[in-house]
Amino acid sequence: MADVARLAGVSSQTVSRVSTGHPSVVESTRQQVLAAMKELGYRPNSAARALKRGAFRTLGVIVFTLATTGNSRTVEAIASHAAREGYAITLIPVAIPTQDGVLGAFTRLGELAVDGIIVIMEVHLLDSANLTLPVGVPVVVVDSDAGNRYPVVDTDQADGARQAVRELIRLGHHTVWHVTGPAESFASERRERAWRSVLAEAGRPVPEVLRGDWSAESGYRAGLKLAAVAECTAVFASNDQMALGVLRALQENGRRVPADVSVIGFDDLPDAGAYFPPLTTIHQDFAEVGRRCVQGLLSQIHDDRNEPGTELVPTTLISRASTAPPPSS
Repeated sequence: MADVARLAGVSSQTVSRVSTGHPSVVESTRQQVLAAMKELGYRPNSAARALKRGAFRTLGVIVFTLATTGNSRTVEAIASHAAREGYAITLIPVAIPTQDGVLGAFTRLGELAVDGIIVIMEVHLLDSANLTLPVGVPVVVVDSDAGNRYPVVDTDQADGARQAVRELIRLGHHTVWHVTGPAESFASERRERAWRSVLAEAGRPVPEVLRGDWSAESGYRAGLKLAAVAECTAVFASNDQMALGVLRALQENGRRVPADVSVIGFDDLPDAGAYFPPLTTIHQDFAEVGRRCVQGLLSQIHDDRNEPGTELVPTTLISRASTAPPPSS
């Protein structure tokens, strides 16, 4: 820093202000300092600055898989909103969802020096009934059942499923078949439970559920079974990728969508409108989930506020061409 100051003809304090983006430096001086930095190959030492200030401007993210749409888009949203607040993220994947795995990830993030941690906890732990996190660390949990112990941000999974099933009933379908996700998934569990409750409240029969794994291939396998059920006129798939597989299986077996069978998905993927036919689905606002995660964590970091409870982000039914009234008898 002293070398840069000498070359630029300014004080070390001015160099420090330029390196931190302080607005008090006039533009001509800032450009002069930046040119000196470039010539000398100087880069501010973020670790030293963090130790001095007691803040690292980095948020840790623990995630069990990036293979699912929800997780990957949530991480993307967290990274985008963190960057807008001047923070970077450090991502720690955990191969197996266990309590020890979570604690190990916390230890690694502590060594990497982060200011707070977001845990994307979309599955039940294999070795514990509840998630237990180290005390004294600012934390927000995504997609979990830990709402009474930690701040949780989640999409309103249940209301989204209710909207889907009620829309199909409104269109005149007698009942709705369901392709659910993995049993260990909190989101899948909540969507399936809501599907059952809406049918029960409406006095409609509850068909046997077909279980998938979020993939289009698992949706295709479920769709082959549904195509053979003559009385099936409506399907709610727990995500858009499985809905894509259902669409293919139905159409390959002569069941027209939506003339014979209506299909609704969940997520509203960017490509959902390009499915054939364009998919009616439940929109998840991943950007808003990411924003609330970051803001909730920063409020703990800056204001020392830790308020346990679940904050739900609303969902929206997006009507497209894959739903219609059932065929007349």
